Amino acid sequence: MTTTVDVLVIGGGATGAAAAYDAARRGLRVLLVEQGDLTTGTSGRYHGLLHSGGRYAVRDTETARECIDENTILRRIAPFAIEDTGGLFVATPDDPPDFAPRWVAGCAQAGIRTEALTPQQARAQEPGLAPDLAAAYRVPDGTCDSFDLIHAFAGAARALGGDVLTYHRVTALLREGNTVVGARLADVRSGAEQTVHAACVLNAGGAWAGEVAQLAGLDVRVLFDRGAMIAMNMRWTNTVINRLRSPSDGDILVPVGTVCVLGTTSVHTDFPGDTRIEPWEISRILAEADAVMPGIRQGRALRAWAGVRPLYEPPEAHPSEAAGRALKRTFSVIDHAQRDGVRGLITVTGGKLTTCRLMAEQAIDAVCAQVGITARCTTADEPLPGPQKPRHHQLQDRLRKLEHGEMPGDLICECEMVTRPQLDAAIAAYGDQPVALDDLRRDLRLGMGPCQAGFCGYRAAAIVQQAQGRTSAETTDAFAAFVDERFKGVRPLLWGHQLRQLYLDELIYRRTLGLDQLTAPPETAITEEAADVQLD
Repeated sequence: MTTTVDVLVIGGGATGAAAAYDAARRGLRVLLVEQGDLTTGTSGRYHGLLHSGGRYAVRDTETARECIDENTILRRIAPFAIEDTGGLFVATPDDPPDFAPRWVAGCAQAGIRTEALTPQQARAQEPGLAPDLAAAYRVPDGTCDSFDLIHAFAGAARALGGDVLTYHRVTALLREGNTVVGARLADVRSGAEQTVHAACVLNAGGAWAGEVAQLAGLDVRVLFDRGAMIAMNMRWTNTVINRLRSPSDGDILVPVGTVCVLGTTSVHTDFPGDTRIEPWEISRILAEADAVMPGIRQGRALRAWAGVRPLYEPPEAHPSEAAGRALKRTFSVIDHAQRDGVRGLITVTGGKLTTCRLMAEQAIDAVCAQVGITARCTTADEPLPGPQKPRHHQLQDRLRKLEHGEMPGDLICECEMVTRPQLDAAIAAYGDQPVALDDLRRDLRLGMGPCQAGFCGYRAAAIVQQAQGRTSAETTDAFAAFVDERFKGVRPLLWGHQLRQLYLDELIYRRTLGLDQLTAPPETAITEEAADVQLD
């Protein structure tokens, strides 16, 4: 099959989805392709923080200014994805006392509003904070649901005539001389191939942007920085908490929906899909969080995960040996016609989820310049289609609807209160395309509660099998992959209640359902003997 479009966007993260929406608003025929589901890369593996820019105010004023500007815009155009938690920067006795005045000055330079509080005022707002705080400031931080935001961008692009293909990998970029003219795609599920001809290709591959550029014989050196995070099983704070010091490991606490996310670490890696979590990362994150909110390390940790930050510093502009946190968090748009003499390809890389709309704007500006379109960006002018009030996930909202008959049907996921009609509707939305349980997790939070799919996973697998007519073998393989992924995030946290929960889940999956007899056993599963020893 062959398709012809004006712009082909590669990458279904925040920047790629925002770019598809921007291009469609400018009247371009756009196709967005993603090798997995939307938000399966870095955008779906972040901590949920809508940055005020305060984190970068001292040494990265450019990024700080971008964050506060886009923070304001996203609140206006995507209120359904934003929770206005506010933010606090707090200093413990161990934090450098000379940092606060430099930070305040940096915030003022970047245009970030700050308000000095006494430690007592900060504790009145968040009683769980440490009693020996040395300083506290209020900033306009918030939280953002990346799943809702990115699906809204993609849905709006479709409504304007664009198209989105998930589970399609780019296997080749097509060149005619010094011009990229399209790409060859492969359906990762069926193996079917198709060719897309495009006036311009936008490489928004995130951590994979370098690999995409290589398909055209071009070099984009993306540095990979892995960061681990932990979700606690309750909101220990209702305000984003930041340490008042230079960005370091374990210095943010983010209330997201029903949980509190602690993070992050910064580890160089050589692989864009590296989501390993090392034991020291868990220990450090919990220890640093406990210094700000005493007792949190004794709380129940539900899950740990890691994402890879794509960092980029143009060597021709800033030759350096910097890495990790020393690299700036701003973004770059590379016009390969200007840099490499190859037309038809633009790369956008680096940046933050908070700045995805701005990244998309500048990337599509470059696309338009190449294809001779003069339409300006209008994505900041009016709200995205969708509810025009926050709808951040709160269990009490679902509980109230259940109690008042507003959410009829059997409960499939008790932890996150997902009902059968909700699940049926989510499956139906995929039409004749196969749906993975992980897709339903992102759509509904299925399996994201304390049991980590121990009770809802097999129920949902059976419902998907019935709805999509899958064979038993197909269902078993899909179910095993989902369970394995859940176990990976629990394995680093095997103590206390979470160890007991894993032991129970294994009894369900291995003894009752015999899952490891039907397929290869999950690589992260622990033996019953090991569980007994750790429980003792």
